[in-house]
Amino acid sequence: MDAYEKLREILDIHPVGAPKSEFFDKILKILFTPEEAALLIHMTFSPKPVEAIAAAAGVPVGEADGILCAIADRVLVFSREKDGKRSYGLLPVMPGLYEFPFMRGKMTPELEKLGKLWDEYQSDGRGAAFAGNPTPLVRVVPVEQSITAPLQVHPYEEVKKIIDNVDFIGLGHCACRVSLQRCDNPTETCFFFDAPARFLVAKNYARQITREEAYAVLSRTEEAGLVHISYNNADQAGIICNCCRCCCVFLTALTKLDLPSTLAPSGFLAEVKAKECTGCGICADDRCPVNAIEMKEDLAVVDTGKCIGCGLCVTACPVEAIALVRRSDAPEIPATNQEMLGKVLTEKGKLEKFKKLMKKS
Repeated sequence: MDAYEKLREILDIHPVGAPKSEFFDKILKILFTPEEAALLIHMTFSPKPVEAIAAAAGVPVGEADGILCAIADRVLVFSREKDGKRSYGLLPVMPGLYEFPFMRGKMTPELEKLGKLWDEYQSDGRGAAFAGNPTPLVRVVPVEQSITAPLQVHPYEEVKKIIDNVDFIGLGHCACRVSLQRCDNPTETCFFFDAPARFLVAKNYARQITREEAYAVLSRTEEAGLVHISYNNADQAGIICNCCRCCCVFLTALTKLDLPSTLAPSGFLAEVKAKECTGCGICADDRCPVNAIEMKEDLAVVDTGKCIGCGLCVTACPVEAIALVRRSDAPEIPATNQEMLGKVLTEKGKLEKFKKLMKKS
């Protein structure tokens, strides 16, 4: 087994997965040289001191540090420095190997090739591997203005409160829209928070922004009809992606690959006030990203089985004939990121493999 296949197997142990595919084989060979892949197979998803990685790989510390520093500069491994000592950790397929190289927003011939390969990989296993079994890794956060006062709302269900609870905000370009170029929606819309954000900003793949700037980005994305998506846990936001129906790997996995456990809906549903609906069709034709609304006899009708509770239809309705209501079967959100990952690993039958891998840290 060569180093590339060993690396893929390690990446596949992560909850996100990395199923075998000719497209992913090509991706790995573009991202990493054989020498780099041979070093990465001695790492885990938790940062390890470079000395430990070098010892495991049987190479001099200076050589290992040089290789890993170069990979980190391409944002293909995570790096951090403390007390003058560097540590490095593997990045999962998402968010990481797929998104980070595109986050500067500028395409190169190599990125053009990667974009096509990642798109092929989406339908050749990546989408299914990422989807929950049944617990999704990500969830929808409703548009702020769509939640009305009578509704009881948790802090993790309000996108501005999520931003209020982080220390550092990084803003980068959306890898999906940059790589696929299927629409003219804004691209500088992806939020990363705290340690991942500091890493991306330090490597010039994202820029630090203030909370006020973040609120302004949210307003622009909501006007553009983009869906807020974050990790499926209540404590650490980690990311907020602002997703379009045509490019987003999450939304297209739901609508085109028919993978309903790709993302958890919000705790709300869209409900039409029939007497107030004028039949304009804006909600169905322009706003709903998952085709959950259709017009029947000049009345908007919501398919509650498809509705993800994003609230975009609510904010676009010119006569306020749609509102979000609390779901009676609202999905349970894991309290912590650790709880969510443990649940997903258990459901996918990877928990023991993951524990064994991480014991090497």
